[in-house]
Amino acid sequence: MKINTIAIDDEPMALSIVEEYIHKTPFLRLEKLFTDSIEALTYVQENAVDLIFLDINMPDLTGLQFLNALEKKPLVIFTTAYSEYAVKSYEYRAVDYLLKPIEFERFLKAALRAKESFELTHQKAALPVQPAQTEQVKAVSDHIYIKSGTELHKLLLKDILYIEGTGNYISVVSQAKRIMTLTKMSEILNILPNEKFIRVHKSYIVSMDSVEMIERHQLTLKGKKIPIGITYRERFFRFLDSNNTLVKIIS
Repeated sequence: MKINTIAIDDEPMALSIVEEYIHKTPFLRLEKLFTDSIEALTYVQENAVDLIFLDINMPDLTGLQFLNALEKKPLVIFTTAYSEYAVKSYEYRAVDYLLKPIEFERFLKAALRAKESFELTHQKAALPVQPAQTEQVKAVSDHIYIKSGTELHKLLLKDILYIEGTGNYISVVSQAKRIMTLTKMSEILNILPNEKFIRVHKSYIVSMDSVEMIERHQLTLKGKKIPIGITYRERFFRFLDSNNTLVKIIS
């Protein structure tokens, strides 16, 4: 399946380079090129577009204003000569950020990331209806995909120890690594199997398979002490009872 792609840049020379690279990438299909952001906006609102290579610094509408005007946003790879926009690209959940002048090797790496995100979306559409999944975390059978910045990490559910929340960010922690992503505790909890994962504190979700010791006020997972919040304690021990788990409470 090819990815319907457009490119928008007010600089014709920069646009021609992106055009050449798209034609060299077999899984991309170039639908149209635009030097006028207003014209491009109309096109995207009226046509099916999977991926946009989008310049940030443009007259009339900047790349960021362009995205703000779209109700349904395709995958986006930003292209710009200004490195200071890198942080903004993360806030807009761009697939990647290409700094001009763009080398083909770097372009291809970004395109492959877009391909992976595109295939994940279509894979999700083919599955039976599941609880709502965020753009940052997607569950597929025995594993989840976690988007951190421009990177997409695959993590087996059996390898997850716990999830720690801080504000609008969470960290998914396994024995091998810690992955931070922009989402909420409630959102990731909705897509994890509830017979394996339980929230024990406003800041912690734990994998019950990883729990080594249970005390009345805390759990131990691979040497890590996780507190059991007062408001979650009754529900947690009720969960253990309902799953016929033999527990000796250490007071």
